[in-house]
Amino acid sequence: MQLIDMLYDEIKDAADRKVPFIIPIGTIEYHAHHASCGTDTMVITGCLRELEKEKEIVVCPPIWYGVASYAVCGPRPGHVHVDEDVYADYIYSIVKSMVYGGIKNIYLVPHHQTEGAGLMPMTIACHKAAKKVAMEYMEDTMGKGWWGSDSYATYYEDLGGSDDPFAYVKVIPLIGAEAQKKCGGFDHAGKWETSLMLGTWPENVDLSRCARNTEWFAKDAVEASVETGKHMVNCTLEWLRQAIV
Repeated sequence: MQLIDMLYDEIKDAADRKVPFIIPIGTIEYHAHHASCGTDTMVITGCLRELEKEKEIVVCPPIWYGVASYAVCGPRPGHVHVDEDVYADYIYSIVKSMVYGGIKNIYLVPHHQTEGAGLMPMTIACHKAAKKVAMEYMEDTMGKGWWGSDSYATYYEDLGGSDDPFAYVKVIPLIGAEAQKKCGGFDHAGKWETSLMLGTWPENVDLSRCARNTEWFAKDAVEASVETGKHMVNCTLEWLRQAIV
């Protein structure tokens, strides 16, 4: 289900049943000459489109602009960087509205700089926003000292479950660390990410433009294929089935 297409009663029902609400966390950044600047976001929406066919989820509008950084390139058209502190505040405002509105099974799913499922500025900003909302929500609804009250005597037994306030908003990479190994590789605008785009949004890839690529990270994009992309999508779906509950 796409959130923007749902009516209020449908959204309320999904929230009450704790259906996963998923927010694609992407970026607009330079992906050499052969792939669109929305690649990081589009591979998420493409994989979620497939997951939606087999699992009840609510796909929220993507966060297109993100913490791109200027690591891959300097300022240029189609590359937009949002400061991580500003970004954290923005994500915080979104998830706060959702949690206070009764949605308590939210997944923030980034793809940018998630090799090895490691923490980088954008994912750290998401984690910061999620934990800040949890702390504020519990204090606002339960009062100061909520965690130490008898109401939370089973906190450790409930850890990670639906009653754990710190699990209301979870941050997971589009492709987990083990899934990345199963995929065969992970990169930026190279063979692997380009293949993933070919497996999700092939119309946004033009391999004939690879001849213009001079950067090291994009030189092997010529080896990308739809077949490899479909394999990567399958590995990604296997991971998401386990991670999103």
